[in-house]
Amino acid sequence: MLIVISPAKKQSFDFSWSGPVSSPEELDQSEQLVTQLQVMDAGELASLMKVSDQIAELNHERFQQFETPFSLDNARPAALAFKGDVYTGLAAENFSDADLAFASQHLRILSGLYGVLRPLDLIQPYRLEMGTALANPRGDNLYKFWGDRITRRLNQDLAAQGDQV
Repeated sequence: MLIVISPAKKQSFDFSWSGPVSSPEELDQSEQLVTQLQVMDAGELASLMKVSDQIAELNHERFQQFETPFSLDNARPAALAFKGDVYTGLAAENFSDADLAFASQHLRILSGLYGVLRPLDLIQPYRLEMGTALANPRGDNLYKFWGDRITRRLNQDLAAQGDQV
């Protein structure tokens, strides 16, 4: 069984974490997207993402500061960094070690930038919705960029649990 949720636009990275972490499995793909986004100015991002100039400027800065490798010095676990209603209800900051282990096996977060995230995958601040019409080498939007990678990743995670695919 996998529970699949969406990321939240609202994020917070102002917390300490000393627990277990993991790395996004498609980080190399994320880096390709960020490289493409880093050459855009804030005005182009505002138009692309259909956001205010202020939000575009914030995300322009975020893309400029994007840096790998990820560590607790520059990133935080996804389930703790997202701050929307779903994540407030999830309350991952209160999880026991057993809860974290269960969530790592059974919870996935879909992301326009990272593809599929596990709860403890480190992420850096970003905004990039899956519906963004970002022309890329694989097509004219992020759905085409990710293609069947997301489905394959979810099916692999299910198969690793012994669940029917």
